[in-house]
Amino acid sequence: MRALKKKPIQIYIEPRQELALESLSKKRRISKAALVRISLDRYLSALPMDEDPALGIIGLGRSGKNDISERHDAYLAGYGSAPKKRARGKMR
Repeated sequence: MRALKKKPIQIYIEPRQELALESLSKKRRISKAALVRISLDRYLSALPMDEDPALGIIGLGRSGKNDISERHDAYLAGYGSAPKKRARGKMR
């Protein structure tokens, strides 16, 4: 079975929101789901940086290197060209 690229979510909206969503969907000729995704993207992009959930990953790992912010491209290029290591104990 093929995995979904989008994740389903169920929400409850007010009747006035449903009417506005239906009207805009017909006017723009796009699905209500697409309108909700566009609106969510706009809302999330307008969040102040300190409220961005993606910033929670900063500091999670330790590399032992102190120049990653300056040399990230070199490190990524080296990682991409390095031979892949097989994880021990894992089966294919």
